[in-house]
Amino acid sequence: MNIRIGFGYDSHVFKPGVPLIIGGLPIEHPEGLAGHSDGDVLLHALTDALLGSIAVGDIGSFFPPSDPRWKGADSAIFLNLAMEELLNAGYRLGNVDITLILARPKIGPIAGEMRARVAELLDVPLDRVSIKAKTPEGLNLDHVAQCHAVAMVERVQESEGLKSMSDVIENQRQLEDVVEDLLSSVHGVPKKRGLPQVYDTDDIT
Repeated sequence: MNIRIGFGYDSHVFKPGVPLIIGGLPIEHPEGLAGHSDGDVLLHALTDALLGSIAVGDIGSFFPPSDPRWKGADSAIFLNLAMEELLNAGYRLGNVDITLILARPKIGPIAGEMRARVAELLDVPLDRVSIKAKTPEGLNLDHVAQCHAVAMVERVQESEGLKSMSDVIENQRQLEDVVEDLLSSVHGVPKKRGLPQVYDTDDIT
């Protein structure tokens, strides 16, 4: 399959006394997001989308919250591992579409800066990153930040100029000619003379 889709979701409750980081971007706000790491709800959802696209598990499989090594960790570490897994599986990122759901702070004024930061972390052009924000109207979730992320990935294609010998050799005689030419040009081995013809094909009836 040349194109695959991954979906990720995460949510964190707001908590006083911790910095707010969303999409790898520090944001001025009275409260941050509670979590074992830095609570970056966007990067967590995006990491799960990337891992899900190649079916290798989720963020908890690689970075369990019970592991003290990830206490307060920068979530860019998680995203970087997901990108490495993607490349090792033979895929590259096409584009991502992300929706944040939170009452505060307002994302609109900083959406451009956030997109730029996420594109930088993914090492992709800006036009491959979409970030939108909605409010949780009527859901009584004003003290929670949620994020949905979708990632499209595509298999890395072999260069058209790099074809295997079996793709371009039509028959055994052609293969022998190629090998003989290589031996002659590279190692100076004289080419074999053709076998003498033992009969006249014009006489065949």
